[in-house]
Amino acid sequence: MLNGRIAQPSPTVRQRRSGARSSNSTTGLLEEWAYIRPYSTDTDRCAALPQWLHYYNHHRGHTALGGRSPADRVTNLSGQYN
Repeated sequence: MLNGRIAQPSPTVRQRRSGARSSNSTTGLLEEWAYIRPYSTDTDRCAALPQWLHYYNHHRGHTALGGRSPADRVTNLSGQYN
């Protein structure tokens, strides 16, 4: 008991993330870039971010977009003026 209340267990990661609109991109960022492999330094990890972001936005299919990448959906990207 804490101050007369029964302590509640912490919610699981899944419970904390449910309903959060950014959870998919955050999960992708962590699982597919930050923790995918060990980096020697934070500098090395930061250096890998631009490549991962390019992959994530231009090549990786997204379920919410019917398997398309965000770049496939957006027509006004730099260099893609229609």
